[in-house]
Amino acid sequence: MKFPFRTAVSAIPLLPMALCTAAFAQAPREDEAADRIVVTARRIQEDAQSVPIPLSVVAGAQLERTGTYNVARLTQLQPTLQFYSSNPRNTAINIRGLGAPFGLTNDGIEPGVGVYIDQVYHPRPATGTFDFNDIAQIEILRGPQGTLYGKNTTAGAINVTTRAPTFEPEALVETSFGNYGFVQAKAALSGPLAGDVLAGRVSFTGTQRNGTVRNILTDTRVNDLDNIGVRGQLLYQPSDRLKVTFAGDFNRQDAECCTQVVAGVAPTLRAPNRQFAQMAADLGYAPPSLDPFDRLTDIDSKLQAVQNLGGASILAEWKIGGGTLTSVSAWRFWDWDPASDRDFLGLPITTISANPSKQRQYTQELRYASKGGESVDYVLGLFAYRQTIDSTGLQEQGPAAARWLLAPAPGDTPDLLDGLRAESDIGFSNTSLAAFGQATWNLSDRFRLLPGVRFNWDKKNADYNQVVSGGLDTDDPALIARKNSVLASQSYAAAFEDFNVSGQITASWDAADHISLFATYARSFKSGGVNLGGIPNDADGNPAVSLASIEPEDERHYEAGVKSRFFGRALTVNLSAFQTDIHDYQAQVVNASVGVLRGYLANADKVRVRGLEAEGDAKIGERLSLYGSAALTEGEYVSFPDAPCPLELTGGPSQVCDISGTELPGLSRWSAAFGGEYAAPARLFGAPGEAYLGADASYRSSFSSSATSSAYLQVEGYALANFRAGFRSNGDWEIFAWVRNAFDQDYFEFLSAQPGGSGLYVGQLGDPRTYGVTLKARL
Repeated sequence: MKFPFRTAVSAIPLLPMALCTAAFAQAPREDEAADRIVVTARRIQEDAQSVPIPLSVVAGAQLERTGTYNVARLTQLQPTLQFYSSNPRNTAINIRGLGAPFGLTNDGIEPGVGVYIDQVYHPRPATGTFDFNDIAQIEILRGPQGTLYGKNTTAGAINVTTRAPTFEPEALVETSFGNYGFVQAKAALSGPLAGDVLAGRVSFTGTQRNGTVRNILTDTRVNDLDNIGVRGQLLYQPSDRLKVTFAGDFNRQDAECCTQVVAGVAPTLRAPNRQFAQMAADLGYAPPSLDPFDRLTDIDSKLQAVQNLGGASILAEWKIGGGTLTSVSAWRFWDWDPASDRDFLGLPITTISANPSKQRQYTQELRYASKGGESVDYVLGLFAYRQTIDSTGLQEQGPAAARWLLAPAPGDTPDLLDGLRAESDIGFSNTSLAAFGQATWNLSDRFRLLPGVRFNWDKKNADYNQVVSGGLDTDDPALIARKNSVLASQSYAAAFEDFNVSGQITASWDAADHISLFATYARSFKSGGVNLGGIPNDADGNPAVSLASIEPEDERHYEAGVKSRFFGRALTVNLSAFQTDIHDYQAQVVNASVGVLRGYLANADKVRVRGLEAEGDAKIGERLSLYGSAALTEGEYVSFPDAPCPLELTGGPSQVCDISGTELPGLSRWSAAFGGEYAAPARLFGAPGEAYLGADASYRSSFSSSATSSAYLQVEGYALANFRAGFRSNGDWEIFAWVRNAFDQDYFEFLSAQPGGSGLYVGQLGDPRTYGVTLKARL
């Protein structure tokens, strides 16, 4: 049963109090008695409220209490954060709708949202599909951050800090059990290894859950969870001026994942015999259900999402010359071994679809930060980055492919595409060097100017080779052309090199005690790249290599905001307004000037995103804490005359559509998150402590789920409510029961057109209602 937003909200018993206090945003602090949330967003430790940028903080305790164990769930606490994943490789992390093109994965371009874990840059969005492991806090920074961070981040950054080794012995364990066979275990052990000089910490996390979709062909559940991760750290601290942290981690995912379910059929402009109903009837096929929330599929190809991710790093911090010199050296790897049913149906259309990849990276960052408190404070840094990706793809068509993918024509045979096979070998390398810095000019006790600059050089090289074989053995040029219209051999080399200078300036004014205002202008660039998904041929039938490179995104960002605290810091309220204009936005385009009309990665003329955001938290007495956030965001293609057409115009007179003035995909106009916790003294099993009730809710209004807005690929808005109740001892243990998506709201994470142009579209389902119990102990 579906519940409208107001019904879900009315079930939150804490909402009236939340509204009365106008409590918007940041999650409760890990230490509720603390007056300050200490962050490292600007690579120095400081109070979050003194940082003149839009910044949200989620403490590790809040992640654990709300069951937020990965980035996907973090979006329910942070409405300006978007996460979309059809599988780990095809994952996008966006902030304010910007960062990665929606629904378009291409290794030749970079994400605009930087993910940093203990100051190490993680370029693979697949990082977001793994469980959080032993987290102290997460900072979400919105807007360009390239003058402070190693890798350029034009849309924002997610700064994750894990718990550090301690010189006091510490052991933490946590286990959770729930429906759908959910089992999760977490553990951490920390303590001294050599007096007060060397300490170590090791942590573990593992999650298993049965799938939420049933495959009627195999009578098994798919889209399950099977994650495991381990992290180890050594802290060497020979003096109070030097500390070095050695860290290593390994994560493995081995899930029978990921598929989507039939969501509906859109009428297209194709002839009746090319519509889904007629083609399915010709092949004697019917999907297991046309109601997606029956959670049924009949995919007939192997399904797996196996990935290994890990690395090692050395973080050295040395107090020298009145400041701190920091060195971050890291090596990381990502191995991806997938298999999927690309047609999402129980028909032998695409029988094999796999694109294994191996990624390796090396990063080195050097940064010097002044101690602060001077007339001019500053951070200066150098960054070097080297990445290689080697991919080997395999796609094979089956006996139903000709009827599904081609219009019937004289001379055709049903086996024209049967066994048609494309094998690809793609090599990619990326080198990036940067120098950056930001100063804080304290003009008075209340007014500051913060200029920053970044010099960035990027070089990318790629070799793309795809060889096609199989299918009907024929010398007929017409039949060969039809085969090539589905899969064709192609080989080309591509290169990109660019140097640019970006920067920002911020003015910050303390209007009163605990009230500060800021305004920012930033000019930033998201690096260009190369197209690793194939390119159109020119009029002579050769790859149009000039289309293989993608120009950088040129971004202008404007923002103003206020940060405030009231009632002895019991209430925090932060507001901001922003506008971001991007020229040469990286997207899928269609170019009719080349010989073969097809989509490829290139640049749209201009997009714009603007919005208003409010966030804060409140502590009412000793027992009630509240948080909330809300965002009004609008995103549009200001100019995009050569875009792909929407699903309903498939088969029309043109494959090129002017979508200028239409909405950006993946971005809700309205979004919000709020909740709180009420605690009271109590005893359980004779132990003193506190009993508590907690609630969290989130809302997203409708959004376009297609790069070109379609009436059929519009995801309806939805609200989710989560509850928990438990007991927290004054000693070292806690037990609580929880329910997520308490009203069993049916919703899609996104929709997409099924390959083939039949009008069929499929959807990625959100989780149904889940419930369970969690036990935690500190030993």
